[in-house]
Amino acid sequence: MIARKEYLNRLIAFKDKQVVKVITGIRRCGKSTLLMLYANWLKDEGIPSGRIISINLESARYDNLKDHKALYDEVASKIKANGKHYILLDEVQNVDGFERAIESLTIDYDVDIYITGSNAYMLSSELATLLSGRYVEVAMLPLSFAEYCTVWPNGNPDRLFQQYMKYGGFPFLAGESDENVINSYLDGIYNTVVLKDIIKRNAIRDITLLENVLKMVLSSIGSVVSPASITGSLRSEGRQVSNETVERYLDMFCNAFILNKAVRYDIKGKAYLKTLNKYYVTDLGLRNNVLGYRQIEPSHALENIVYLELLRRGYKVDIGKLNDTEIDFIARRQDTIEYYQVSYTVNNAPETLAREIRPFGILSDHYSRYLITLDRDFISDIDGIRKVNAVDWLLKTK
Repeated sequence: MIARKEYLNRLIAFKDKQVVKVITGIRRCGKSTLLMLYANWLKDEGIPSGRIISINLESARYDNLKDHKALYDEVASKIKANGKHYILLDEVQNVDGFERAIESLTIDYDVDIYITGSNAYMLSSELATLLSGRYVEVAMLPLSFAEYCTVWPNGNPDRLFQQYMKYGGFPFLAGESDENVINSYLDGIYNTVVLKDIIKRNAIRDITLLENVLKMVLSSIGSVVSPASITGSLRSEGRQVSNETVERYLDMFCNAFILNKAVRYDIKGKAYLKTLNKYYVTDLGLRNNVLGYRQIEPSHALENIVYLELLRRGYKVDIGKLNDTEIDFIARRQDTIEYYQVSYTVNNAPETLAREIRPFGILSDHYSRYLITLDRDFISDIDGIRKVNAVDWLLKTK
């Protein structure tokens, strides 16, 4: 079991706070394991087992808990004495109207509640209304590269990074080297997320169209896309589809945590732009498996990894538009702004380096600027721009 210390510490920080802890993330990214780690931590802290109530709502044991009343009664029946109880509910969105059960439990008992879910709809449902201002989201991702390396303590970081970039960071696969096992597992995640979490939930009839939209976006990681551009490409292939349908599908992929939408920000105009955003996949292994490993595209894959790492480190991440140029990422955290350019290498040609650092020269502020590559050389500063090796940056303690 991999210790997800970053996420565990976030739960510990909110222990006994009067908010419901909502852990979200793509299926099999480690939410259930996190609840188990937290339950074990509570026990180590002296909380009696009888005060820790864990229910996995994907288990057949709880098939009878179909609605909020059944869920409420089940949890209430396990609260047997005065004093705080810790309620851990896994994949709670499987219960109709679960929000009402959560609200009632917080009203009727002295409880500290932790719930997980694999779809962002749970946060846009009645939960946000009923618990307005009384819940906090812990958004979980598959393993970071630093976490991945803990499974291979004697491995060469540069070689491990190539492996990580190809197969991704789902915890189950972290120590796996058999490609047949890896691909079968990734197939299972894709089929579960697409078939169970999207098609069934949204009653999708044209499954082929849905999958074609996803494959087009996955093929465009690191490039600006729009519903209109996807619609145009599909129509050129003879498909009848509207911009509205494509936009709705993109929202579904984001809500199921397959994709992450990065919005473009006009740095000079200080305004967000409504078109030509970028999408990054939550796990590169899933992307590569869907596309048959035909379009790994190392530079775009590296950009995807840097984007996710910035999210892990607590930044809000946008794409920067600056005149006729682009800055890969504007990362904001509290009062801090950092600018990032990402390139697989800038040592192949002088014009590559010039192209990557040109946007930095147009900036009028003095916030930190980073150029992240996989180059290993003695140059670490270029006119105030910090050149950083991506593997070292990913392994660096925050």
